Amino acid sequence: MKFLHTMIRVKDLERSEKFYKEALGFVESRRKDFPEDEFTLLYLKLEDSPYELELTYNYDGRDYTIGDGYGHIAISHKDIKSFREELKNKGYDVTELKALSDKSDHYFFIKDPDGYKIEVIGEK
Repeated sequence: MKFLHTMIRVKDLERSEKFYKEALGFVESRRKDFPEDEFTLLYLKLEDSPYELELTYNYDGRDYTIGDGYGHIAISHKDIKSFREELKNKGYDVTELKALSDKSDHYFFIKDPDGYKIEVIGEK
């Protein structure tokens, strides 16, 4: 078996697509429209990874509450300090740079337009 994708529901597909592409460097891998069922699936991935993030947009405009069981997805970046600063300067909602111990990887969180958390971890 292999890990294929994670699906999240979004309120505004264009806004979410722009965030994931511009802020985090995702690219569209495929898109499926289901007008008869009133939803669109947009699959995004990072350049060097086969794993996909599926954004599901329902046409009826329903509102979603992020459950308390959801934590976050995680991605890595080679230069975490400058990447975080770049995102902060662009006005994105990012946390301070943290580490669990002196010897652990550094990380920060950024929120997407729907409030989903993405952890960005520094690559060793």
